[in-house]
Amino acid sequence: MRRLVTSLAATAVTAATAIALAAPAQAAPADKPQVLASWTQTSASSYNTWVAARSNQGAWAAYGFDWSTDYCSSSPDNPFGFPFQTACARHDFGYRNYKAMGTFDANKPRIDSAFYEDLKRVCSAYSGATKTSCDGTAWTYYQAVKVFG
Repeated sequence: MRRLVTSLAATAVTAATAIALAAPAQAAPADKPQVLASWTQTSASSYNTWVAARSNQGAWAAYGFDWSTDYCSSSPDNPFGFPFQTACARHDFGYRNYKAMGTFDANKPRIDSAFYEDLKRVCSAYSGATKTSCDGTAWTYYQAVKVFG
């Protein structure tokens, strides 16, 4: 019996020590929602700021953002040669991070609109029939995420 009590006491002390010495969970900076919002607007400056942050993710590690992406999901990343991949990655970023924060439904329309604006910026590099084709493809991608997002 004495061994059992000693063993239980030692286990309790070990558990209490482990809990006391455990590092506290690091909370994300308080401005995380504002940073996320600034990177998911429809403007070119929002897009450019997000691209810069994406290329330097380590600087944003404390925020715990989800940078993962499957790009354009089951649709081509570069349909007909139009480079939509980065726009799709930013769209994934918005979806994943707003879902994690529990505020996805309130932000989905803006994230989808930002995606469409990003696609249209890709298309602005073209002219004539190629631009028309790109714009039509961008509209199709936008409608798909709006409906099936």
